[in-house]
Amino acid sequence: MKHKAHITLLLLGMFLATQIIGLLVINAYAPVQQTVVKPETGEIQNITSQQNLPFGLQTPEQEATPSLLSIVISFALAFAIIFILMKYKWKFVIRSWFFLVITLALGISINAFLRTHLVQASIIAIAIAIPLAYAKIFIPNTYIHNLTELLIYPGIAAVFIPILLPWSMIALLILISLYDAWAVWRSGIMQKMAKFQMEELRIFGGFLIPSVSNKVRAQITKIKQKYKGKSMPKRVKEKKFKVSLAILGGGDVIFPIIAAGVFMRAFPEQALFGVAGLIPALFIIAGALVGLTFLFLITKKGKAYPAMPYITAGILLGLAFWKILL
Repeated sequence: MKHKAHITLLLLGMFLATQIIGLLVINAYAPVQQTVVKPETGEIQNITSQQNLPFGLQTPEQEATPSLLSIVISFALAFAIIFILMKYKWKFVIRSWFFLVITLALGISINAFLRTHLVQASIIAIAIAIPLAYAKIFIPNTYIHNLTELLIYPGIAAVFIPILLPWSMIALLILISLYDAWAVWRSGIMQKMAKFQMEELRIFGGFLIPSVSNKVRAQITKIKQKYKGKSMPKRVKEKKFKVSLAILGGGDVIFPIIAAGVFMRAFPEQALFGVAGLIPALFIIAGALVGLTFLFLITKKGKAYPAMPYITAGILLGLAFWKILL
């Protein structure tokens, strides 16, 4: 196993927590079905009303749903733009773009929890989101970083869920998995992107947990004790220690949420605890968690692994169990 047990469990815990938050956010913006009776004829009709996202973001109508090809092209263009910006090191542009996306994503997630309780929920949500996004981008801190990650991916997922269907979602998962495998094992572009984000931008799209060895921890403790109550020399303050990072990419977190949301919308009759479509969504999340856990168990130190192939395999396995059992 690549990481220590407690770090692995922490990563899995944050992954699962984000999936659960994702289900809550998705349900908050899910279409609402109402039964109405026409007074003239007494005819009973079932009407589905869309719950639009905040900040002027509109949910597309079913007939306006884009094709899988257009979605793939959009993802490819986004990756290409990021790569070009990284190549020429346009840091301000990248940070500004990250700030905008993170602010909107946080706002969407926070609004999901406030919209039924407050009149001006979207205004309050964006007022909370802006300082959180600013702190994340311009005042890096591990705790703020991971805390905001819990809310960012559900918010982004809520934007993409309405434009996907089950078959296109499965196809997208397979394509993303193939790309992830190529980008990690063949081209190494994923490692380069992660390194640039952390070293040049001090931003990373995903969860990260820093840790040090027992030897390094003992050295730090010894230094603190030595200079306790004294002024620490500059050379000691600037001394560098080796820090290990356990990371889980944002794409590995967001795609299971999107898949769960797509199947929630497609199969509203598969309800549980009054939440439409929750049953297939739970199978998807359980499968993704199994796939990710399996990956963590087989990883070895010093090697990079693409997570999406394992997560996608777990999701497909979960869907297979769902169809067999129900």
